[in-house]
Amino acid sequence: MIYRKIEFSIKKWIGSSPKKALLVTGARQVGKTYSIRKTLKENAASFVEINFLENEDALQLFQQSTNAHDLLRGLSVLFGKPMVKGKTIVFFDEVQCCKEIITAIKFLVDEGSYKYIMSGSLLGVELKDIRSFPVGYLDIRTMYPLDFEEFMKANNFSDEVIEHLRNGYDNLSPVDDFIHQQTMKLFHLYLIVGGMPAAVDIYLKTNNIAKVIEVQKSIIDLYKKDIAQYDPKEKLYLDEILMLIPSEINSKNKRFVLKNLNENQKFSRYENRFLWLRDAGVALPTYCANEPALPLMLSKSRNLFKLFMNDIGLLCAMYANGLQLKILQGEININYGAIYENFVAQELTAHQFDLYYYNSKKNGEVDFMIEYNGALLPIEVKSGKNYIRHVSMTHLLANEQYGIAKGFILQNENISVKGKAVYLPVYMTMFIENRQIPEDLIYRVIPL
Repeated sequence: MIYRKIEFSIKKWIGSSPKKALLVTGARQVGKTYSIRKTLKENAASFVEINFLENEDALQLFQQSTNAHDLLRGLSVLFGKPMVKGKTIVFFDEVQCCKEIITAIKFLVDEGSYKYIMSGSLLGVELKDIRSFPVGYLDIRTMYPLDFEEFMKANNFSDEVIEHLRNGYDNLSPVDDFIHQQTMKLFHLYLIVGGMPAAVDIYLKTNNIAKVIEVQKSIIDLYKKDIAQYDPKEKLYLDEILMLIPSEINSKNKRFVLKNLNENQKFSRYENRFLWLRDAGVALPTYCANEPALPLMLSKSRNLFKLFMNDIGLLCAMYANGLQLKILQGEININYGAIYENFVAQELTAHQFDLYYYNSKKNGEVDFMIEYNGALLPIEVKSGKNYIRHVSMTHLLANEQYGIAKGFILQNENISVKGKAVYLPVYMTMFIENRQIPEDLIYRVIPL
């Protein structure tokens, strides 16, 4: 059974008493419904479920009801079994099909008889016209494909091993070499399998990469159907952009070049297509920041960006046949740089970082730039043996005007530190997480 970190948030919500609904969103096929059902079964005495994609009567109920009492009366009929006040949890699935629920949830929460959890995909697309979400009545959690730590646990790497690696990261001290080598092997497997639960599940059951690729291609086909269904006017451009992602991030500058679509069109004509892929959770735009200073969004270039796939396994499945075997065999002729970068982009996104890269004529380009625990952190991704050569990073760290304390170089070898340059195994991206604000942060000023 695959463990997902989101289950901790769901379990915590189940055991809490605040009057808020919980909405779990994310791209298609990342495992939202499965994780909600699993956690409810393990931790809740009673829950009922409605899927808006399958239940036309439920859609009509929300479209026609004018108050919470009418809704609850209708829901009790649809569920066909008693709902116990104060105990039953109501699970609404595929809420992107029912815009009315976002408004109705405020009144249902206010009424107070039951707790409500919701799940949906394409919310950034389908609900973009809603003026405001019910602030104070709804907590939103975004779910992503399995990150590398979740993948390690799915493959029976123990908590002790993960803790050993974490201690190495925290203390910047080399980890056990055997553990490092085995983790690198699993990392290369993750590049192929990725984090889509269906792909991970079929791998765990069969260890058959061919079956994994079949699952991944079916997910890509599903994304294409979503494109055709939800944006029929733009589907040709959207489909072309999606299928260009592998070649664009494999190009020399890795930036998305519009002339590969239509050299006569301006960025403004295509911007909504890129935003659609972002809002659907299919692609991860990484914008250029022109200044290495916080906040990065102030120097963001809207029309200069790289576009990564939401899942590294799907990216590999989009390349020519045979790439997966070459990765497992460690062939040196593959441009691993683009694949490694997509992994880092996916991992940082799952850890709630906004993605930027840095580029200037003076200092050159650095692969990623993030706001990390209140400071600026530049990140270079190196897939080859010459990982110590990083001219742009060196210039950036040497410039005292910027005041950057350290830079991460993610590569294949064990941990080492040289001045401000911190060399980490690429899989340790899984530990790059911002500190969480504690639930209780009490502060008082003593009156004079």
